[in-house]
Amino acid sequence: MCPCWVVSPRPAQACWHCAPQAGWARACRSLVAGPVLTPPGPQLWLSFAPVADIVAEHFGLSMEQINWLSLVYLVVSIPFGVAAIWVLDSVGLRGATILGAWLNFAGSVLRIVPCVAAGTRNPFAFLMGGQSLCALAQTLVIFSPAKLAALWFPDHQRATANMLATMSNPLGILVANVLSPALVKKGEDIPLMLGVYAIPAGVACLLSTTCLWESVPPTPPSAGAAGSTSEKFLDGLKLLLRNKAYVILAVCFGGGIGIFSSFSALLEQILCASGYSSGFAGLCGALFIVFGILGALALGLYVDRTKHFTEATKISLCLTSLACVAFALVSRLRGQTLALAATCSLLGLFGFSVAPVATELAVECSFPVGEGAAAGLVFVLGQAEGMLIMTVLMALTVRRSEPSFSTCVHGEDPLDWTVSLLLMAGLCTLFSCIVVLFFHTPYRRLQAESGRSPATQNACPGTEDWACPPKATA
Repeated sequence: MCPCWVVSPRPAQACWHCAPQAGWARACRSLVAGPVLTPPGPQLWLSFAPVADIVAEHFGLSMEQINWLSLVYLVVSIPFGVAAIWVLDSVGLRGATILGAWLNFAGSVLRIVPCVAAGTRNPFAFLMGGQSLCALAQTLVIFSPAKLAALWFPDHQRATANMLATMSNPLGILVANVLSPALVKKGEDIPLMLGVYAIPAGVACLLSTTCLWESVPPTPPSAGAAGSTSEKFLDGLKLLLRNKAYVILAVCFGGGIGIFSSFSALLEQILCASGYSSGFAGLCGALFIVFGILGALALGLYVDRTKHFTEATKISLCLTSLACVAFALVSRLRGQTLALAATCSLLGLFGFSVAPVATELAVECSFPVGEGAAAGLVFVLGQAEGMLIMTVLMALTVRRSEPSFSTCVHGEDPLDWTVSLLLMAGLCTLFSCIVVLFFHTPYRRLQAESGRSPATQNACPGTEDWACPPKATA
């Protein structure tokens, strides 16, 4: 008997086990949209951050300019994020993926120009231009996991598929945190680093252009996939803004994205001011990502079986807040390498693991709005909040008068990040408390797939919508 995902009068088209051509299409889609295409974006985004002081010294730039090479990703994603949502829901996954791959590749090449063209007067302009093109690409790629999972996977595999695609993003951050300090020991090593980062961007560009043939499978794997993007773009955005549960989740989880973006971009500067090396900062960033991927894998499998999206999100956010408070305190102390490594590991374990579950929850509470709009608007808000948070964190720093123990080598007095880190921990705690206390929602997509209309969602027994989540399916 053929183990089809969905019952169809055309099993050869519906079942991936019986249709080799469809199976290869799905495998290629997962390969390019996940572990091959997505990592070049975060690699390029944070390639300068782990070696910020060396880059600043080599190109004669200030630390504020180096920070803007990371911050531009957040700035660009705000106006162009809405356009990326439209591309995903209107043009489709294939067009968005190919466009994102080409933008990434073009940006990675533009960043190399100041290193290969002798006498470049304004290297910052080329670096910023390349980062801006890559930022445009990231808005297309980072919004796509929820739509990829919805269109290509059945309901009992969506959270895991979303997790695999979403965790490809921190995998790229992991590569940047490990590879940049390993490649760059002095300013003359920077061209090598930029060339190495351009290689995966070129490979992703080639694979996406030649390997992707379609945006959707021949037969939808679920009822939700059949009704994907059933609302028009502007109508969908209006529905999202009128959805109280979605707004709470988008603002608070978006704030969490902003905090984690700031943490990743500023980690090396925070730790070097307390006497830790850039190599150790890279190790902490790597542990942050590795444990996040492991946590996401476990949580994605759990949620796929139980459908406890809300409970998993709330518990993970609370644990993330505790880890963030611990980091704010421990990072100000010298010689606490083990404690810092453990704190960064826990911060990744609880914080990154909730990302794919929260994006699935955003789709569940906003159905039938398209997955690109539901997940994308969360990330647009996250980037906007991240830009604001990162700007405020940098503004609250003060110059230290005693830099003797600092390992920062960019020629400026080291900064005191105490107030900034306490603010970061306070914001993380505030967002978590708001979600725990005020976020309640039915699972509209699962209700629709089980034959219950979202219009009847409040007919469930119990005093609140979330009191009757759908039962897990086998």
